[in-house]
Amino acid sequence: MTTEFEKTSLGWQSSQFQQQIGEWLEYQWSRLNPTLPELPSGWSIDSWFISLLKFLLWLGVSIFVIWLVWWLWREFSPYLYSRLAGAKGSDSASQTANVELSAAKLLTRSQEFYRQENYRDACRYLYFAMLQHLHEKGILPQKKSRTDGEYLQLLRLSRLQIQPYETLITTHEQLCFSDAEMLAENYEHCQQAYREIFQQ
Repeated sequence: MTTEFEKTSLGWQSSQFQQQIGEWLEYQWSRLNPTLPELPSGWSIDSWFISLLKFLLWLGVSIFVIWLVWWLWREFSPYLYSRLAGAKGSDSASQTANVELSAAKLLTRSQEFYRQENYRDACRYLYFAMLQHLHEKGILPQKKSRTDGEYLQLLRLSRLQIQPYETLITTHEQLCFSDAEMLAENYEHCQQAYREIFQQ
């Protein structure tokens, strides 16, 4: 009984091709660097050391590429978000405007909370009124997923006076991330910032 053997296989051809490429690269490298000094007899570099150097090189390159992508994203994402928000057109803007209260109604609610001496909610509604004002004027469409930091970055790209926006946004961050007590003075400070925004 005769057994037939495979004369060739895809795996064998692949390994042969890899070996030929490796030999070709080695040959090209030796042609480019014919003047490299020979190590003295008895000296050799361990293969683990070469592997370690290759690993460190690729690790450094990877870290640099990740940092570069992160930096580019951090610098240009607010610009991209504003472009994408503007490109979606007025349909989404009108839908969100129908769901949201107007800036005037939010301001009225803020004043009601102020009269009830609920300064936390009074300041919070001034912040909401500011966002709705930006939305209504078409300066910066509202997006529920945006953070306060993203709003600040986008506003810095505009030609608006940034200080009153910073006042309201930092106050809102305090409201969200601390238990700091809000006083009447805090509300008046925020209300002054809102007036400045409204007059721009």
